[in-house]
Amino acid sequence: MHLLISTPQQVLVDLADVVSFRGEDASGCFGLLAGHEDFLTMLQPSVLRWRRAGGERGYCAVPGGVLSLNQQTLRIACRNGIVGSRLELLEAEVHQARDAHVESVRQARVEQLRLHTQAVRQLVRYLRPEGDTAIVPPGERP
Repeated sequence: MHLLISTPQQVLVDLADVVSFRGEDASGCFGLLAGHEDFLTMLQPSVLRWRRAGGERGYCAVPGGVLSLNQQTLRIACRNGIVGSRLELLEAEVHQARDAHVESVRQARVEQLRLHTQAVRQLVRYLRPEGDTAIVPPGERP
C-alpha cells in the first residue's frame, strides 16, 4: 500500500511499501492489510502505526482526521501530526493532549456557568430595585 499522511501545511509521511496499518476510529481499533477493500473513516485522536515491507515500524500521533483507502493508496488528512519512532512517547503525547482538551472543556463550562449566574443576578437586580424588598403574591397589587 502507498501511505500518505498530510496536513494543510505539509506531507508528514509518504511511503510506497506499507504492508500493514493500524488506526482508531469511533468503533475502536482497526487494521488494514495490503489488498483490503476500499475504506473510509474518521480517525480519533490516537497514534497511527504501520509496518513496511522490510519490517520497519513507524508511528504518527494525530488529533483526529479522515482516512481513505482507495485502490491501495491509504490517505490520511489531519490538522497536525507528530511522526516518531518511539511508540511510548507518542502515546504519552496523545494522552496529554486528550487530558488538556478535557481540562479546557471543563474550564469553558465553569466560565459559562459563571457568566450565566452573573447575568441572572443582574436580571434580578434590574427587576427588583434596591428599596423593594416586599414580595407580592401573584394577582395582588401592592
